[in-house]
Amino acid sequence: MWFRVTGLAVCLLAVAMSVSAQETKPQPVARLITSITPGPTLPAPSALVEPNAIERRAFEQTNLVRVQNGLAPFTWDADACRMARTHSENMSREGFFSHVTPAGLRLRDRARAAGILQYAVLGENIAYNQGYDDPGAFAVEKWMESPKHRANILSPEFRGMAIGSFVAPDGSVYLTQTFIKR
Repeated sequence: MWFRVTGLAVCLLAVAMSVSAQETKPQPVARLITSITPGPTLPAPSALVEPNAIERRAFEQTNLVRVQNGLAPFTWDADACRMARTHSENMSREGFFSHVTPAGLRLRDRARAAGILQYAVLGENIAYNQGYDDPGAFAVEKWMESPKHRANILSPEFRGMAIGSFVAPDGSVYLTQTFIKR
């Protein structure tokens, strides 16, 4: 009898392990892209991207300026945020500060690589600072002092916007502000 019970227990254990093994298949892991390589594959559909503290502060300050100038506030664009974060991180890691990557990718190229394929207008502001208590608000303040950056912020043409920030190990803060009208 002991053998039968043990045999049944081993059989049940084997079935349980089989079912358990089926339930623990490896799940996909999401990571931020650290470099852009254009290719035929597109990213998965958008998921909600919440702004971090620096991004939220710059977004709020930008909308405050817009409202003070009689314009509607921007809506947060998750796709633009992902693209902006990638650009900010790439500027830090690859040691450049430009709207064009060392590989020659411009804003429209980076949008395509990020899966943003349909839009009417795109725009971008970038900033770099270090040692400021409020790097997001400081960036908006400086953008408003520059005619071209100010024009992007106050353009009635854009409807959506996001900020993507990256804080380097040395405390440098890179910000990319991406504007979009779909």
